[in-house]
Order: sequence, then structure tokens, then C-alpha cells
Amino acid sequence: MVRANGAVSLRELARVVQTSEVTVRRDVRALEAEGLLDRRHGGAVLPGGFTRESGFPQKSHLATAEKTAIADLAASFVEEGEAVVVGAGTTTQELARRLARVPGLTVVTNSLLVAQALAHANRVEVVMTGGTLRGSNYALVGSGAEQSLHGLRVTRAFLSGSGLTAERGLSTSNMLSASVDRALVQAAAEVVVLADHTKLGTDTMFQTVPTDVITRLVTDEPPSHDDRAATELQALADQGVHISVAGPGAGAPAGAVPGPEQVPQQQRRRDVPPLPGQRRTHHPHPPGAQPQGGGAPSGPQLRSAGSLGTEPPTARVADLAPRRR
Repeated sequence: MVRANGAVSLRELARVVQTSEVTVRRDVRALEAEGLLDRRHGGAVLPGGFTRESGFPQKSHLATAEKTAIADLAASFVEEGEAVVVGAGTTTQELARRLARVPGLTVVTNSLLVAQALAHANRVEVVMTGGTLRGSNYALVGSGAEQSLHGLRVTRAFLSGSGLTAERGLSTSNMLSASVDRALVQAAAEVVVLADHTKLGTDTMFQTVPTDVITRLVTDEPPSHDDRAATELQALADQGVHISVAGPGAGAPAGAVPGPEQVPQQQRRRDVPPLPGQRRTHHPHPPGAQPQGGGAPSGPQLRSAGSLGTEPPTARVADLAPRRR
């Protein structure tokens, strides 16, 4: 199955061979020892997966329930009338399906799949980048895509990737995709990463978003046996990333203060706040460069990510706006 598809999930393997995921995990470990495949959290890939990227058909079958929960929670952060950018990926495609219900929304994307999910949303405007089509993930990449993002300014960017670590941040295995993702980040005041637990602790070739630029991570609850994912979540929180955990096991802790985002009651979540007092600055333009028009500094000053969940919406929006002279 790995040779045929490039990647396979433990859940799918257990279903096919009619056994438990615990048994499958043990067998996959043995196959890795023989050099026949490489293990990944929640699945397995062909050897040498550090440089190899699975295509969309393979990715779409990995962690599907987790991606759905993540998309549900991420959509609750988007308000009516906002302008956002949404990158390419199977998780962001799930998000786009939910954004179709947000009136007055403007979505900028380089993903054909995201645009398709929003194509019939009457009250959502879709703006696509230019660029060259990359067939493996149905995304527009290259200089045309990057140039079309120059001068763009939106509230937040929603991005996914191949791996996420506290040390390097978000990364992907394709250079062209990484370059466009960096351009998307430059256009946004706030960066929200969507990554299921199978990507936590995984490092791939090309960095897209450094950890200190990530405002929020929306993920799912790691399995109890996944110590690496849990450790990575805590390390990300320690570096100032606000972590929102979605899924059936993410009940709110006692005494938690609800944030301004109105999460549906049926969507259970758990937030892991960053260390208090940390502040990070997101520069949407290269150091020393002036944004178009010259009327604003190189980027907004963001409060610590932890404050986003406790302040009223008006204060949060004001923090995202560039300071004027």
C-alpha cells in the first residue's frame, strides 16, 4: 500500500488487515527497521520521505477526522467582512468549505481546491494569485504567484504544511510551495497554522513560517502514547504560540476564560496559552523596506498570542492594524 500510494495511515491499515492500530503500529515499526518504509505520526511513507512529498490523493486520506475538527475550530476565528489568505493543503481545503458560510468574506488563495470549495458561495469574494500550476497539490506557485501578492494586506493567513517543530516552525518539502507560503505570510497581520498531530515534531526541507511569526496553532489532541507531539506542543506554547486544540478530547479546562471567538457549543476545544509576558513582532515587509504608500511602518506590533483569547474583539482588531504616523 505504501509503494502504491506513497503514504498510508495507521487507521486505514488497521481497517484493511482487520486488526487494531496497536498491532499495526508494532508491525510498521518492524518494517521500518528493515528499511522498507519510514514511520510518521499516524502513518507511514516510502523511505526517504524527508525530501519526498506525497500527492493530494495520498494526503487526503491521512488524519481526515482530525482535519475536519481543526477546520471547524479555525473557521470560528473568522468574522464577517474580513479579508484573509488561505494557503494550499488538504486541511485548508476543509477550512474553505466552512468559510463559504461567512458573509462578506474576501479570500485570497493560490489553491485551486480552496477556490473550488468557495466557488458557489454567493457572499464570499475569491481572489486568486497568478502563477504556474503545480499539479501534485493543485496550487499556483512561482514568481507570478509571489508578485501578485505584493502590496496585499489582510487580517490573517491560514497555512498548513508538511511539518511543524518549535525549533524551525512550519516547513514543507517543496521549494516553490515554501516560497509562495512565505509571500502569503508577508501579506497578513496574524498567522494561523493548521496542523494535525501527525505533523508535530516532523521537520522537512524548506522553512515557510518561523516559530516567532506564528500567532496561533490549531491542532487536534495527540494520542496519549504520542509523547513527541505533546512535548512539541508545550515547546511551541513556551515560545509564545497560542495553541487551540480541537476534537472530541479537547474539553475546556476548569476556570478557562472564553475568548472573543464564538466557538459553536458542539465544538469542544482546549487552549494552551503561551508563557505570560512574551511579545513578538511580525514584519510583513523585509527589514528596511517601506510598504507601498509609505504611510505605515514595516509591520504591526502584535500583543503576545496569549492575550488574543482574553481581550474584547475591538481591542484585538485594533492590535492588528498598522500604527500610523
